[in-house]
Amino acid sequence: MKYFVTGGAGFIGSNYVRWLLANSDHQITVYDKLTYAGNLENLRDVLDDERCTFVQGDICDKEAVEANLPGHEIVVHFAAESHVDRSIVDPYAFVHTNVFGTNVLCDVANRSEIDRFVHISTDETYGSIDVGSFTETDRLTPRSPYSAAKAGSDLIALSYVTTYGMPVVVTRCSNNYGPYQYPEKLIPLFTTNLLDGLKVPLYGDGGNVRDWIHVEDHNRAVQVVLEHGQIGEIYNIGAHNEITNREITHRLIELCGRDESYIEPVADRLGHDRRYSVDIDRLTALGWSLTRDFETGLAETVEWYREHRDWWEPLKART
Repeated sequence: MKYFVTGGAGFIGSNYVRWLLANSDHQITVYDKLTYAGNLENLRDVLDDERCTFVQGDICDKEAVEANLPGHEIVVHFAAESHVDRSIVDPYAFVHTNVFGTNVLCDVANRSEIDRFVHISTDETYGSIDVGSFTETDRLTPRSPYSAAKAGSDLIALSYVTTYGMPVVVTRCSNNYGPYQYPEKLIPLFTTNLLDGLKVPLYGDGGNVRDWIHVEDHNRAVQVVLEHGQIGEIYNIGAHNEITNREITHRLIELCGRDESYIEPVADRLGHDRRYSVDIDRLTALGWSLTRDFETGLAETVEWYREHRDWWEPLKART
């Protein structure tokens, strides 16, 4: 089958493309604008594969999408502005890309009569939860311009099911970690800082809780939902690896051979959600399960950054 993967040069998207090429005989068109977070170096090892084609394009550019999407059976939509801090500074870019761009993609995909459209979203659309876990039917209470824009994109994608009968499924995943993650997010930022002997900026009291899933386990879940999920449904993806930011900071310090003096407390983020947690029973009922425990996956990730300075040093030099 022919896959159209938006945002396929980004962190999660590039790992999905690599995994799909290794585990199937599908053809893939990677469609990516190549913003600061999209990087052809993320795909350098697979661009020579004859089954993989790269197209530089913007999901907000209707003519470009119309010129490239038709003829594909599957759309997997990763493309999004995704950094909360950046959304606080420039919310307009997030609404434009995540909401308007998703509508362009859905419109063209619907008219192209695709077989399946997978919209990749985030657990942040639910907001913060003190105890328990969010299910797919819980109310959305996003608390940042980023998560609000993603919630809007979810609703647009799902509206195409009811209005047009388009075969859409939505996934909402917890925090990802792994190779090729742009070094503005917590794990790669802290890891690369520590490897360079620099301090790490820890928000507030460090008590914010996140559930961490390895990017490969996430992408395996995406494929399970694509192949077996019910049209019009939402599937939470998580790993039950809930840990505070302070705890994960200490683990990274240990893995990088540093000490607590490398922690630099900073003022908390505006509207910082305290805890995310999602119920994944609907996903596991499809037959999916984790393959990586967090301790092993985190150690492997730190080692990857230790061995790939040639990938991340140029990215940090330009920020």
